[in-house]
Amino acid sequence: MSLATIYSRARVGVSAPLVTVETHISNGLPSLNIVGLPEAAVREAKDRVRSAIINSKFEFPLRRITINLAPADLPKEGGRYDLAIAISILLASGQLGEMELRDAEFVGELALSGDLRGIPGVLPSAMAAKEAQRKMIVPADNRNEAGLVDHEVYFAHHLTQVTAALINKATLSRCTAEVIQASDTTLIKDMADVKGQYQARRALEVAAAGSHNLLFVGPAGTGKTMLASRLPGIMPRMTESEALEVAAVQSVSGRKMGVDWHWSERPFRSPHHSSSAAALVGGGSIPKPGEASLSHCGVLFLDELPEFDRKVLEVLREPLENGEVHLSRARGQVSYPARFQLVAAMNASNEAYSGSADYYQSSASQKYLRKLSAPFLDRIDLHVEVPPLPTEVLVNQNEVGEPSAAVRARVEAAVARQRARQGVQNAHLSGRELERICALTDADKHFMQQALERLKLSARAYHRVLRVALTLADLEGVTVERKHLMESLSYRKMEKTLATVVGGG
Repeated sequence: MSLATIYSRARVGVSAPLVTVETHISNGLPSLNIVGLPEAAVREAKDRVRSAIINSKFEFPLRRITINLAPADLPKEGGRYDLAIAISILLASGQLGEMELRDAEFVGELALSGDLRGIPGVLPSAMAAKEAQRKMIVPADNRNEAGLVDHEVYFAHHLTQVTAALINKATLSRCTAEVIQASDTTLIKDMADVKGQYQARRALEVAAAGSHNLLFVGPAGTGKTMLASRLPGIMPRMTESEALEVAAVQSVSGRKMGVDWHWSERPFRSPHHSSSAAALVGGGSIPKPGEASLSHCGVLFLDELPEFDRKVLEVLREPLENGEVHLSRARGQVSYPARFQLVAAMNASNEAYSGSADYYQSSASQKYLRKLSAPFLDRIDLHVEVPPLPTEVLVNQNEVGEPSAAVRARVEAAVARQRARQGVQNAHLSGRELERICALTDADKHFMQQALERLKLSARAYHRVLRVALTLADLEGVTVERKHLMESLSYRKMEKTLATVVGGG
């Protein structure tokens, strides 16, 4: 056989399109040419593959070898095609006998010795192979990650193990994911550690139950960062599909399962305020996911919010609305999921707490707040003030907050009601569906009209008030009432002041 066809997978965002590796061996001067838009690392595969084949005690054909990676218009990058190229050369040269490998896919980078090295983005490839109903062979380094997919995915340490399995002289082990318990840091960060701050704790529970964005405002040292770090511990447990989405993003970013992230844990990302726009939403000549995507189904915490560059914050407006990041480059477009909960914290001015002056009217506070834009703040559902803790509460050793387990139980009950009713959490409801479910009475509609006029809320803010009110009702297991609307509006009480200070943006 002088022509062989093998299947592999590319990496484009969190998808894994099929790549067909076609190898033709013909007479002529010895050469190896790779076509099909290969990047530098793929072009260099010919040297890795040649050494791997020779060091695996096979014969490298001294003839004209042409390798086509189809589709031809899809850019190919990385060393993920090495294994497929090597197998196709051995098959085309007749060293593996006569066989068809239409039901298998191969991904993996080869060392010069023939050892298989792990690659990033294996999980999306395994998921795609399952959908295509083909078994897959991956490097041993990727076995835990690939094992998250309930499918025929096998791992190997060396090229010779793969070839032995293909000619039925050996069997490969199936990938299985090791069950990794929640990390110790998650267990330590319990809501019971938070003293006082009952309004902030209440807002945190509401945010977890409805997947709402949250802003903490207060002077330094009042526990804003501590509160934010407790949010993942009270959020509902991820569904299997959500966990796989999170794992796929972590996989394509090159992070290792069990080292950089743990199966079924919600991500918590806290980028520094000096981060660029590309660091937050992703980018690069070869696009990679940013902090917004790495916090998918988890929490993106922005501490010292006004210290972030205003243009950097504005790039978050699209993922906050759509739950996705779209990156356009000359080589194509890439999309990453970015449905996260934003938790922000900012210190305005301590002088507001030294007397009776309005916290947001002090000159220091206004100068600080002007760094933000009103449209960005408009996308945050809950604005919560975190005042200094009274000293008697701080030093009281008997002051213990409610544990995260108890809070999570209420949150999961509320989320179960939402998923049974509409399939998603309240923050992701459309405006029409939201109004239908809330079903406000005429008196409540009149009340909301007055509130909108007095607080000068936008249409977006109005719907966010309704979403929060619906979450408050779900926590109680009742329909939306006036008290829920009033509490929801209380979380927007600084809206008018902030809008006046920061301007229309």
